[in-house]
Parts: sequence; C-alpha cells; structure tokens
Amino acid sequence: MDAQKPLVADLVAMVDVAEQGIVSKAIVENEHHKIVHFTFADGQELSEHTASVPAVIHILQGEGTVTLGGETHEARPGMLYYMPAELRHAVVARGELVFLLTMFKT
Repeated sequence: MDAQKPLVADLVAMVDVAEQGIVSKAIVENEHHKIVHFTFADGQELSEHTASVPAVIHILQGEGTVTLGGETHEARPGMLYYMPAELRHAVVARGELVFLLTMFKT
C-alpha cells in the first residue's frame, strides 16, 4: 500500500471466523506502520510476548481479555490499549473477538 494514498476499509465485512482458529489480514503495511485486522474464534489466544515497536489494540467486536505487563483488562467493543515497545502482552477471546492491531515502526 502506498503511504501517500488514502485507504477505505469495511472492517465489518473483513470479519472471517476460522473454526478453532485465528484469522489475520494486513490492511496497511509501509515504512511507518502496519495495521492488521484480527478475528479470533472462541477460546483462541495470542500468548504472552513482546514487540520491538509501540502498538495499539482497538477492540471492534466481542469480548475477551488483554493482558498488559501482567495486568489483565476486560476487552469489549470500543476499548483501546496502547503498548510501548517491549511491553509483555497477551490476548484471549471469550466468544468471537475482532480487533485491529496497529504497530508503529520507528
């Protein structure tokens, strides 16, 4: 995707649930940032890890938990979580969970 061109995306239409799985779709990827649309099936999780760049999780649909630096938070539509680089984090779906992950390349 050209960083100088606008993008219009229908985030609801992008929801694609894989039975017992996780679907990720890159929406934007350039030298400044990467935006990924995730759909988790019930019970799926992204185990605790770190990222070398700052990132944001924005919950679009569903429920679950987001753990940041050992502190667990309820995930529900409209919630946004900012993560500085190297922060340990994890995501667990309770039912279908849809979110955007934006990584800021430095």
